[in-house]
Amino acid sequence: MQFSSLLPLCVRRAWLSAALIRATALDLAVLAGHLLLYPSGLTPERHPASDPATAPQLPTAGRSHPPVVLLHGFIDNRSVFVLLRRSLARHGWRHLASLNYSPLTGDIRVAAELLGRHVEEICARTGHREVDIVGHSLGGLIARYYVQRLGGDLRVRTLVTLGTPHSGTRSAQLAHAHPIVRQMCPGSELVEELRRPAPGIRTRFVSFWSDLDTLMIPVETARIEHPDLIAQNVRVTGIGHLAMPVHPAVAAGVRQALTAGEPEAAAEDAFSVA
Repeated sequence: MQFSSLLPLCVRRAWLSAALIRATALDLAVLAGHLLLYPSGLTPERHPASDPATAPQLPTAGRSHPPVVLLHGFIDNRSVFVLLRRSLARHGWRHLASLNYSPLTGDIRVAAELLGRHVEEICARTGHREVDIVGHSLGGLIARYYVQRLGGDLRVRTLVTLGTPHSGTRSAQLAHAHPIVRQMCPGSELVEELRRPAPGIRTRFVSFWSDLDTLMIPVETARIEHPDLIAQNVRVTGIGHLAMPVHPAVAAGVRQALTAGEPEAAAEDAFSVA
């Protein structure tokens, strides 16, 4: 039970308003910082013989992890994962890869096919048979389509999504002219396709959703609700949409999700970063 649910209604509304103001301020700060980093992520990353995990590793690091593929959201690039990538590297992940897809991409299916080719290249280069994927916003939806509809569950062990509109978000209707944004609207053909039966999917899904994510309308749309998927929904409080891939508490949750054992379907966790 959340502490806020124990408060009187008037106090709870005031608490939520203050929390939303803090979350919005944090999102704006994240946006300002990300605009400075954005140019550095425009070019594809290079893959030297040894993965460039530049941050020093912790003494407990060194366990073998599958490669992690980081997939950004709409009109973004790989620079959004600078801090998460550093956190994973410090805790022992050696193979970290980011994929840039063009903002002109008009179909999530096309982006998912590109992701599939990228995953095959990573497996060939690293010698691993499986990868994990972390997708922010639209990136999580692209990865889910690859896993659920294009046979990607044969390659993807765990898919972690951060603020992804799994059921479609009404905020996408504000930019309805872009074809890939239309696919993120509730009831779109693609959203309905992901509702279809998906028996035998082996990938484990972990979805982080925030009660202060103003781009997910309603906020519960960032939860995975599918009877055939092994899915864990993790509720985050205290941060908004843009802060999810950069907040240290979410990074800790992602590391835990990537190393956790098989959870029960439809399990629900929660933590606060307020």
